Amino acid sequence: MRNLIKLIFVIILPMISWNVSADVIDPLKKIPVQDLGRLKPFDTFARESLYLVYGKKTYTPPEDLEQKDKDKKPKTRSATDVVFTWMLIPTYWDEQEIIEIRHSGLREALKLTNGHKIRFSPKELFLNERMSLLFQELKNQQTAQNKLNPYYQAVQRLQNQMAVYHMIKTGHGLHVVPQPDSDTWLSVAELQGPLAEKFSEITRAIVGAVSQNEDNKEANISSTQVQKAVDDFIAAAKANAPEKYALPWRIDLEVHYNEFHPFMYAWILYLLCAIFMISHIITDRKSFYKVGWILLLGGFALHAYGMVVRVILSGRPPVSNMYETVVWVPWGTLLFAMILERTQKWKLLIPAATCVAILCLILTDIAPSVLDASIQPLEPVLRSTFWLSTHVLIITISYAAFFLAFALGDLLMFYYLSDEKKYAKQIQNGTRSIYRSIQIGVVLLAAGIILGGVWADYSWGRFWGWDPKETWALIALLGYIAILHGRLVGWIQPFALAAWSVIAFGLVIMAWYGVNFVLGAGLHSYGFGAGGVEYVSAFVAAHILFVAYVATVRHSRLKAKPIN
Repeated sequence: MRNLIKLIFVIILPMISWNVSADVIDPLKKIPVQDLGRLKPFDTFARESLYLVYGKKTYTPPEDLEQKDKDKKPKTRSATDVVFTWMLIPTYWDEQEIIEIRHSGLREALKLTNGHKIRFSPKELFLNERMSLLFQELKNQQTAQNKLNPYYQAVQRLQNQMAVYHMIKTGHGLHVVPQPDSDTWLSVAELQGPLAEKFSEITRAIVGAVSQNEDNKEANISSTQVQKAVDDFIAAAKANAPEKYALPWRIDLEVHYNEFHPFMYAWILYLLCAIFMISHIITDRKSFYKVGWILLLGGFALHAYGMVVRVILSGRPPVSNMYETVVWVPWGTLLFAMILERTQKWKLLIPAATCVAILCLILTDIAPSVLDASIQPLEPVLRSTFWLSTHVLIITISYAAFFLAFALGDLLMFYYLSDEKKYAKQIQNGTRSIYRSIQIGVVLLAAGIILGGVWADYSWGRFWGWDPKETWALIALLGYIAILHGRLVGWIQPFALAAWSVIAFGLVIMAWYGVNFVLGAGLHSYGFGAGGVEYVSAFVAAHILFVAYVATVRHSRLKAKPIN
């Protein structure tokens, strides 16, 4: 039966040119799947699989990407559509350029240097004679426990891409039916009897939908047939082991989260908020200030909503990987800015904090290869929800306070560069706010380090071991304590406080990002990753150079004409 469906697809696909509506495919999104240790909807499974293999979460055929008619939008297919048909028509997809290889050195090693292509067909790669040699070299590196350089990381990624595509197209990578006597789920290739027939009904309904024309009535009928086939299969799969099956509301919630993009709408509202707040400062119109606060609270609520949904789906606080902390920290920055704005009465706090939030949330969208948004099971050492809710939340929320001080320091640098005397009031307010932000950050970071030591004693049997993550957290704490001490005894004046708030944030970046993505060593191995080093380094270097430039200009001005 399955072979017959494949044959039908192969015959009709070139004729219909992907004539299947999103409404017909949508029911597939909510099929529960067991993957990487957790239950997720097929929608999530398909998005993650297509992103790994293709580099994007939607598919655009090469002919549409290269079309000459610029007014005509390229046709894109959803991940659900594409990944499901990998199983049905593998011979078709074997010929399509869907395997992304971005590393130029790896392309050269595979002798794939024709033009500027970065995507290649699975068939082309499976037949490449150098593939097995590269994979053997990778295995040797892993056996020797060597840290993988970017080249071998690219080889490892290619190995994963090929494996995922092959497993899905053969039906072994999609686990859809729980077993009553085992924690593993049956894959599509392992289905037998009534379960196999139920799944075949889904594929037959899809084939029927694809073969129909675009008449609305027939499309509605097709969508209904696919929905019924999916519902019947879900009921049969659940009946096999009801206690192990995913709850429908959790599946619906995750599909909603995938499609809604709350963090994208949040940063858009933050951007509008910043525009209205700055307009209020320039024009002194109170209506702009009120609208700015409405936009801020709307974005803040959406931001919190997205994190709450992730907490519900993952069953843990939203700080278990780099992506989640990059979402969590700007939320804390805004929280501290709103509190300080009420107490300090300095209206530039909100625009400065929204800039932090906009930067972080945009990064989570444009750098998915570095900031992996997928929800993965926790490493064993992290499975104490109590310690994750205390130590990690407190440590990362301290970064939020330091980030606010950094943004305010940047802002004061512009005031110093422009006219120190003219903006004396703003500099005074900014200095006070920076000092308060650093105080908040120091208290939270110190508490987080102490709690981390208690957790380390509980998990690893020692309170302190000079692990790189521990060491850099301590360095950051001591650096900021030195700033507070210098300010308290009069060694650090307002300009120096603003300058050091910018420079010292490099210590936070090292503790937050550098240990995991640059050093890649220590017991905190669950947080390791790769990518973005050049951009983060450029960000830190640019700000240090900016501070040095402002200091030089200011020194020249003071030397020529001292400020009273």
